[in-house]
Order: sequence, then C-alpha cells, then structure tokens
Amino acid sequence: MATYELNGTLFADMVRGGAQHLRANAQVVNDLNVFPIPDGDTGDNMSLTMEGGGAAINGVASDSISYIADKLAGGMLLGARGNSGVILSQFFAGIAKGLADVEKADARALGDAFQSGVKQAYEAVLTPTEGTILTVAREATEYAVARITPDTTLEDFFSYFIKEMHNSLQHTPELLPILKESGVIDSGGAGLVYVIEGMNKILHGEKVAEGDTSAPMVQQAVDTSSFTADSVMTFGYCTELLLQLQNSKVDAEHFPVSTISDALTAMGGESIVAVKNGTVVKIHVHTMTPGKVFEYCQQLGEFLTVKVENMALQHSEAKVENRFAPTEPEKQEHKPFGVVAVATGEGIKETFLSLGADYIVEGGQTMNPSSEDFLAAFDLVNADTVYVLPNNSNIILTARQAAGLYDKADIRVLESRTVGDGYAALTMLDFESGDPDLIEQNLTDAMAGVVTGMVTRSVRDSHLGGLDIAKNDYIGFAGKQMLSDSTTVSGAACELLSGLDMTDREVLIAICGKESSAEDMATVRRYVAEHFPSLELYEIDGGQDIYHFIFVLE
Repeated sequence: MATYELNGTLFADMVRGGAQHLRANAQVVNDLNVFPIPDGDTGDNMSLTMEGGGAAINGVASDSISYIADKLAGGMLLGARGNSGVILSQFFAGIAKGLADVEKADARALGDAFQSGVKQAYEAVLTPTEGTILTVAREATEYAVARITPDTTLEDFFSYFIKEMHNSLQHTPELLPILKESGVIDSGGAGLVYVIEGMNKILHGEKVAEGDTSAPMVQQAVDTSSFTADSVMTFGYCTELLLQLQNSKVDAEHFPVSTISDALTAMGGESIVAVKNGTVVKIHVHTMTPGKVFEYCQQLGEFLTVKVENMALQHSEAKVENRFAPTEPEKQEHKPFGVVAVATGEGIKETFLSLGADYIVEGGQTMNPSSEDFLAAFDLVNADTVYVLPNNSNIILTARQAAGLYDKADIRVLESRTVGDGYAALTMLDFESGDPDLIEQNLTDAMAGVVTGMVTRSVRDSHLGGLDIAKNDYIGFAGKQMLSDSTTVSGAACELLSGLDMTDREVLIAICGKESSAEDMATVRRYVAEHFPSLELYEIDGGQDIYHFIFVLE
C-alpha cells in the first residue's frame, strides 16, 4: 500500500527498525576499519548513538513527526560516540530542524528535511572529507530529492535513497585513497546504509530480526552477594531519569535547568548532570535518597524513563564501570581553569593526573566516550574555562559536540589526536598567566612536532605502506603511516623506532601496555641505547589495552 504521509508514530517505529538493523550488522561495519588494528568500533559507536535516540523516544506517544524528530535528535546528540556517531547525530538533528512545525511529512517535506540534515552534518565537521558518511548521505539525498514529484510516495523516496546510497558507498574508495589501498568501503557510510534500510523495512511492513537490538556490551548478571541484609549503604544510588517538564507545573520552555542542579546539590547529590533539550531534561545524580529526587522532580513534570542502581553492586563488580563516576567522588571546588583528558590504562591515567589533569574520561580505542560522558566531566571539574584533551582523532568531534551543549563554562577542545599529544600538552601546563587564550596557545604549541608511534596486533591480512601484513602479526605505525611488521612485539617495536624521524629529538617516552613483557621492554631499551644513544629514555607502565607500546618522541 502506498504511503504518502509520514506521521510521528510511524517515524518512531522506523527509527527503531533502523537502530535494530544497524545493531544486527554492527560487526560488519566494525570490520571495515581502514587499519588492520583492533579499533574497528564504528558500528558500535553508531549503534550506541541510534540507541541513545531510541531511548529518548521510548514511551513517547505522538503523531507529530516534528515532536518525535526533536526528541530523537536530542537523545542522539547526548549519546553520540565517535566521528561517525557524531555525524549521524548531526544528520538527524538537521532532519529534526527541517521538520520543525511539520505534523506529517510527505516526500517533498522529508526530502527538504534530509537536505537540512546533510547541511548540518557537513557544518559539524571543520574539514569535511569526501568518501565518507557525509558523501553517502549527500549524494543519496541529492539523487532522491531530484526525483520527487507530486505523486512520489514515501516508498519511492526511500527506494531512490537506498539505491544511490549503495552506489555512493561503492564509490568511496575512489574518493579516499586510504580506503582503496586497504581494500574497504567507508565504514560510516555502511552504517548509514543499514540505518536507512532498517527504516525502509518498517515502512514496508517487514520485520527486522528479533533480538538484534541487544545491547552492544552484554549485560552481566547482577551479583547481589555484595549487598546483604547486614550491609550498610555506603555508595548510594546512581539515579538517572528523563523528565518531561509540564506547563501545568512550570514554564516548560523557559525553565532554567540550573534550578534542578542547585536543588539536587542542596539535597546532598553528587556527580550531578542536568541537560535540557527542549522541554525534556536528562538528569544524572548519585544520591542516598532517590525518593527525594523523584519527589522534587515530579513537582516540575513527569518521568519518561527512570533508572536506579545500587552503586555497592557496581563497586564490587570489576566488569561494570560507572562512567559518570569522577576520579574524586565529589564535585571539585570552583576554580578559574581546569583540564579534562581522555585516557585508558591505570598508568597513563595516573601520569595525566600527576601532570595536572583534573578529571580523566575513560576512553580510547574500542571505547569512545559519549557526549554525555564529557558533560558529566565538565560539571565535575567546575571551572570557568575547561581545556579538553581528547587524545584520539575519533573522539575530538564528540568532545566538540559536548562543548556546544554545555553553557556553564568556556569549553576549549584541543586537537590532541594521540596519547603523545596529550602528554606533551600536560607537561607544559601552566595557568600562571591567567589568560585563557595564551594558555590554550601554549598547550597547542606544546603538541606541535610531537610524534607518537604505536605497536599492536593485526586483526586481518592487509597490504599497507608497502608491507604485506598477516593476521596476528605485530605492527607499528605513526599517524596514518604503517612502518613495521613482525612476528614479535619487540621486533615490531624496534623496527617502528628505526622508521621514525629522530632528527633533533631529545626525549623518548616508552609507555608499556598490559601485554608487553619485561623482556620486550629490555629489548627496546638495548635497541635505543645502541642506535639512539643521545636520546633520553623514560619508561611508563601505562597498563593500556590494545597497544603493546606507545612511543612518544619530543
């Protein structure tokens, strides 16, 4: 049956279908990673982003497509992870903007909204790169919109769109040489294809496979043995909720979200995050009395979703991490300047804190933090100006998106793309001038010229940088340049060092990962002493996953 108008209820169902279809194929998208290293998490990042939007519209009943699109976009912006996740969230945010005040959308209105989505997605990236998800979204939109007539059905529109998405996706290696060299298509573009295909399945009345919406990380069974009838509540409850402000209780549109933060602080709450999107407020708080939180919030509106977890169970279960939990359990004292850094590995985190970082957002390869994680960090640092070190090229966009959502401080996201960049910046951290611009410039200057090389294991056969790499080989690279391939960790590490430009270098920091042995480090130590005797070698037990060694040259 032909569909000429799309209402909010059908749109919400289609989005859920898109999220479900993407989740079912997330590993396929993950495996399209350009480098054969274990950081292919594009599928998971995009799925988490879609599922953040899905959570925001769960239980929301409305036939208004503009209302549903707005709620969806707000949830996706908060849940966005990774570059492709951020771009996907901006695409749907632009769609929501294009559907403002639209109750039901025909093909023309939907096409206009998709054009708005493409425009906003491109604007979210400082230097848009063709051959990526941006290209796939743009070319498919242009193709579909050009074919709209007064008789075009929504089925026609999605048929046009999907046809051109596939064509565009297959063309991405011609636009991005690194894709062609690696023999893959763009992973973000592939993720978008799965989202739209899933939406199209629901439009046609088809089912998306049961069970495909399972969480990206399997929920562990809760071990209740750590909290018994004789236990004393120590950590409190991690309490999260979506609150729909009600005009019958407050002025929903103009209600200041700071009022909620202040009230929760007065109740003794900790790790407080309150973010308003339209008339819905996302709230997170650690409290001993969640009932009081609910009682207060219900004076302002009604709940869309509620989650309460006993943190004693979280603290006792090593596999469960409360990603809102601050390094210090209480909000820090207000100060002029603060630093948020992203890191993983106990040794690296301790090093960053010792160099002056105020708060560590847990994350890195295979574990990109969300916009919401950064918002929590900004709140806890409690400074007038906060400098952010993402330390990973796939996290910078997320940090910037969070900065744009935060209005209680001046958030400055630096382009630190590696752990080495972050380390170099922190070694030059100095707030004495009191000038935010000068401090930012000094941190940026400190990163200039730093070279970071990394050693990890290949997850597939590949040919890159003139090297024939076999699955499970140890490989070394710097930036986008593959420099070494060996059957041993130490072999790959030493070959990597020989391929790095040592001109005018004085210091080498060797950060050892969880899987690098004392023998591996001893081999590296001997190699440096023999081949680069003028270098000062510093060793850090980083404890990081994925990378056996991270080398920082200054």
